[in-house]
Amino acid sequence: MKKIILLISVFFCLSSCSSLEIQGLTSSEEETQRILALGLSHEENLAEATKLNDPHMVTVVSLQLTNAYDDKIQAGFDAIDSEKISSNVIVSSNGLNFIGPEVSESITTILNVNPDLINYHIEGSKNQTSDIIDHKLNLSLAYNSDKKRNFISANLCDRWSRCDGDRLEIINMSVIASNCNGSSCDFKENVELNLTDDFLRDYINKGFTIRFNSKKNSTKVKISKSYLMGYLKVAQ
Repeated sequence: MKKIILLISVFFCLSSCSSLEIQGLTSSEEETQRILALGLSHEENLAEATKLNDPHMVTVVSLQLTNAYDDKIQAGFDAIDSEKISSNVIVSSNGLNFIGPEVSESITTILNVNPDLINYHIEGSKNQTSDIIDHKLNLSLAYNSDKKRNFISANLCDRWSRCDGDRLEIINMSVIASNCNGSSCDFKENVELNLTDDFLRDYINKGFTIRFNSKKNSTKVKISKSYLMGYLKVAQ
């Protein structure tokens, strides 16, 4: 009987501790929101946080205030960049086709000192009857190799850069070889990946990364939050 009473006491003790931790977490969020609502500068917000009684609370609230400040600064940059993107979206004369600005990158790896030159953009086409817009990610890759890569699939990557989710079907548009010698050629490969309007709008606040896969190589394409914001502002 004593053992049962002891176990019950331990259970209630643990439950109380968990409750206190949850309440403490909630309190820190409430204190952060209270301070942010004062409309002070970031430095004044941090000074306000030091007035809290609990040193641990001061640390947690200060961190949350700093994160909120960083998010605000980044949101400002994203807004400026998205305006640049939207101003460079090409719209057809009938308003049914949209071509986002091209992004160019040069990638060099340890195994391939010759850089891969990649260009990519998103474009969309609106169905005049349903008003539904179908989009596609267009990737053009220029590289020097002894053989063409022949991309076979794509994967959506998560926030930790893991790209092991469901495979996405791609469309191989063309492969052109030039300047060939006895060991290699300059290749230019074009692939497309279809994307729905719902998919793009689901990622508008964070962007996304797609990995294009061949048998021996892979190429990652990152569509930033600001790119999506600017493109979708026009493509609607």
